[in-house]
Order: sequence, then structure tokens, then C-alpha cells
Amino acid sequence: MEKLWAGRTDGTTNPAADAFNSSIGFDSRMFRQDIAGSIAHAAMLAATGVIGKDEAETLTEGLTGILADMESGQLLPDPAAEDIHMFIEAELTKRVGQVGKKLHTARSRNDQVALDLRLYLRDEVKTVKSAVTALIGALLTQAEAHADTILPGYTHLQRAQPVTFGHHLMAYVMMLLRDGGRLDDAAKRMNVAPIGSCALAGTTYPTDRQAEAAALGFDGACENSMDGVSDRDFALELLSAFSVMMMHLSRLAEELLLFSSWEYGFIELSDAYTTGSSIMPQKKNADMAELIRGKTGRVYGDLLGLLTTMKGLPLAYNKDMQEDKEAVFDALDTVMACLPVMTGMIATMTVNKDAMRAAAGRGFINATDLADYLVGKGLPFRDAYRAAGQAVALAAAKGATLETLSPDDYKTVCDRIGQDVYAAVGLDACVARRQSFGGTSPASVRAQIAAVKKQLNP
Repeated sequence: MEKLWAGRTDGTTNPAADAFNSSIGFDSRMFRQDIAGSIAHAAMLAATGVIGKDEAETLTEGLTGILADMESGQLLPDPAAEDIHMFIEAELTKRVGQVGKKLHTARSRNDQVALDLRLYLRDEVKTVKSAVTALIGALLTQAEAHADTILPGYTHLQRAQPVTFGHHLMAYVMMLLRDGGRLDDAAKRMNVAPIGSCALAGTTYPTDRQAEAAALGFDGACENSMDGVSDRDFALELLSAFSVMMMHLSRLAEELLLFSSWEYGFIELSDAYTTGSSIMPQKKNADMAELIRGKTGRVYGDLLGLLTTMKGLPLAYNKDMQEDKEAVFDALDTVMACLPVMTGMIATMTVNKDAMRAAAGRGFINATDLADYLVGKGLPFRDAYRAAGQAVALAAAKGATLETLSPDDYKTVCDRIGQDVYAAVGLDACVARRQSFGGTSPASVRAQIAAVKKQLNP
């Protein structure tokens, strides 16, 4: 294929160098954005008198035809083309003749590729945000169903205090809401048009960058042409948001793995999201959760790879920056593979309330409530804390729990403990009393759910 940049050289390159230099294998996914950008560019060139209106119409008709043929599959990117931009321009010139060569007036591939990537990612952020919202919806449904299902809350992976499963799930809802906010922030800063920056120094043509940016739905145009072509902050910020989101998905996946194991037995994952062993017939492996956990490292690698690529680049554009797309596309594809699978796992999992309640009954997770009870009897908290610890030690030695320790045993710990202690340390009461804002009481959990629903559907 003839190189459109031939001139200073004859355009003949070694086949291995051609393959090494080519990006059409991965940037062809941006063909819609490339064509949209070119149509807007042709309209701007005509509006400013750089080309004739009839020429702009011819270019637009040709580009619209290419778009239709590519979307229908009648026209496929030529693997011999250097990139999607050159392929579309060459195809356009083939279809409309010499006027096709005017399209690239007052722009460079440097600002064109930056434009296409911003347009593409801006569109894809909406898709990711929708998938995050779907996962939040699945979590809200389960949280609502289990707003009063008691299980142990953990710190240091040790049983700590009683909580509700709804409260536990709502913690992930809050994480995902922030993930959605990070996506919104990234999309906002991404929504600035680099087109018209040209190679690095702007142009001598009387262009209207603001009008072209507005036609493409941008909030404005990059204010410095060198920054416009050499900035990849928007891609890095999106990769960072993806990385934090994947960290949250990985934590949730880890808990699904733990809670679905025989050692916990708190949940059972649907057969639709598990596999078996090739040798052990009894196995039900939560492979989807493990893969989400594993793919988190892949997204981290995409972020670190692009950070490393960018860290030593002088202004302005450098070919190194071609590495941006494979990293961000891989992360995007990975995130969009993980989110629906996690949503399905959450929506279809079965919760074993009895196993959760039985676990909550062991481990003295109501010891803090005993201490709070003693504070109510007039003891300073530190004295109450010590007495509660002594009661735990005594119960453990007798094979009892705080709910079954005898009144006489309680009296040996502190003579202020009366019969009302049993109501104070009962698990349901322990949970119900935690009505502080954001707490684990069923009432608080339902308030959290209502607030999130209102935020999602104002």
C-alpha cells in the first residue's frame, strides 16, 4: 500500500519494519470515531473557507459511505495499511478522487489519533459506567434481602463484631459508587479536543478549533498545541480508575471465594459461574471469581506500562505513544469482561443464613457490647473493657458463650452485671442498636439502600 507520507523518502520500508510500525491491528476499532472526526474537520474547513462547501459535501458523502460499508462488514481494514487513519484516507481518495487529498489540511496524524482516542474512550466510559451501575443494582437487591441477616464482621480476618450481610454488601456498593465517580471525573477531563493542534505547533490556516470541538461534543479545545498532541493524562487517569475498580472487584471476588468454601459455607455460587475438577468429582470451583482476582494484576500492568512509557518522553509527539492504545484497550476489555460476570455471580448466589448465624454465635463477637453494657452501669470504658475480656476468658474456659454464661459466673467478673445482660449481648440486639449513621443495624442498612437508589435515580 502506498505510504501517504512518502516524499522526503520514497516510502519503501522493510516488511519487518512495516509490521513493527503498524497499528491497524488494534486501532481499527476506532474507525467510527475517526470518520466522525474527519466529517467534523471537513465541515470546519469549509466553514472557514479553507476548502469549498461542495468539496466538504463530497468528503462527507465519501466518509459516510465508508462508515456504512465498514459497519456492515462489506469493507474491512486492510492489514497492509499503517493505521486506521491512513486506511480511511486512502479509501476516501480512491472513492472521491483528488478532493480526498484535501481532508488532511490543517491537521496531523498526531492530533488526529489523540482525537480518535479521546472520542473512543469517551464513548466506552459510558458503557463501563452502565456495567458498574448494573453491578450496584445486583448488590442492592441482595443487600435489601439480607438487611437483617447476621454474620460475623471481620478485622484481621478474625471474627470481630456482629454485622448484617446487607451492611457487608453495601460496603462494596459504596466503593463502586466512588468508582463511577472516578469514571465521571476522567470523562470530564478527557472531553477536550486536541484536533487543530496539528503536528505540534498549530497551523497557518484560519481554522476554528472551538467550532470543530463543539461539533464533536467536546467542552472545549486544548489550549496548548504541544500539550494537545503529547498529553496522555486522560488515558492514564482512566487506567488508574480501572485499576482502583479492579482492586474493589478483586476484594469482592476474594470474599466470594472465602464465603463459598466449606470452611465458611456462607454462600453458594450458581453452577452457571463455577466449574468442576478434572479429577476430583466433588469439586465446585469458583473459577470466575479467581479469574477476576487474577485479571486485576493485568489491569495494573497496563497502567504501569503506560506510565513507564510516558515518563521520559520529551515534547511533543513521539512514536512511543502508539503504545497507549494497546494498554488502554486491554484494560477496557478486561474490565468489561469482569463486570458482567461479577454481576451475574452476585445476582444468582444463594445465601446460607443459618451458617452465617451459627458463625456469629461463636467467637465472642458481642464482647464490645458487654463492655458497652458495663459502661451503662457506670464503669469507665477501660475498666468495662477489662471486665468484658475476663468474661470472655471465663466463658471460653467453661465452653460457654456470653449468652450462656451463668449469672453467678458473671457476678465473679463484675457485681454490676444483672439479668439484663442477656438482652444486651444477644446478637439481634447488638446489631439493632448500631443505628449510628452508616452503621450495621437493619434500619441503617435500609437507609443506605434508599439513599443509593435515590442517588442512582434522582
